[in-house]
Amino acid sequence: MASEEKLVEEVEALKSTFIDTADKIIKDIKRHNKIMERSDKRQRQEYDELQKKLQEVEELQQEITETQREVVFTMGAIGESRSKETGNHVKRVAEYSRLLALYYGLPEEEAEMLKQASPMHDIGKVAIPDAVLNKPGFFDEKERKLMNTHSKLGYDMLCHSKRPLLECAAIVAHEHHEKWDGSGYPRGLKGEEIHIYGRITAIADVFDALGSDRCYKKAWSDEKIFDLFREEKGRHFDPDLIDIFFKHLDKFLAIREMFQDN
Repeated sequence: MASEEKLVEEVEALKSTFIDTADKIIKDIKRHNKIMERSDKRQRQEYDELQKKLQEVEELQQEITETQREVVFTMGAIGESRSKETGNHVKRVAEYSRLLALYYGLPEEEAEMLKQASPMHDIGKVAIPDAVLNKPGFFDEKERKLMNTHSKLGYDMLCHSKRPLLECAAIVAHEHHEKWDGSGYPRGLKGEEIHIYGRITAIADVFDALGSDRCYKKAWSDEKIFDLFREEKGRHFDPDLIDIFFKHLDKFLAIREMFQDN
């Protein structure tokens, strides 16, 4: 009988110890949950704040990119205005360049970058004296050599930047007067030695220049331009790009119509 009472006492004691331990564990769990809830709330707030700051950074980056594009286009337009060109010339060259790039197979993002950079192709002309730049009629040998320096001058203006858009613009300025057969300037590059940006902009620029009135000439007829392009395929121009141009000629003519000079 005494042993049974002792066993009951031990069970009661064990029960009491279990209850105390269970209560302690429950309190610890509840306290831990509260700590985790506060931690989760703080982490959510920190995450939300981080997302807000990230969005602000992305918006600022977008604003910087747009501003950079506007500056590049405006500088290109200024360069053309010194040679009595309209802003629509650089708009058309930009659109032609993008279209050629896409049909050539460049990615959309790269084609868009070329569109933004191509207006800078003649930025070096800002350093050419007006007497030469706007001379009515043909250049003499000295004037021609001076005029031809605009490609290197444009490159020198842009080549120090590490921004992709300006790096692209530097290439365009430097190489848009190179020719497929190696007879161009300033470096006499040949074939695929000429960067694709330069080869594309060359066609876009010449197509628009020939079809526009300049201080030294009247606009050419379309047939005369097309005949020249066929003759210069593989000489002045990349033959693959000339094929692309004629294959999608209606698209280029639509761009010219859309951005006519006033």
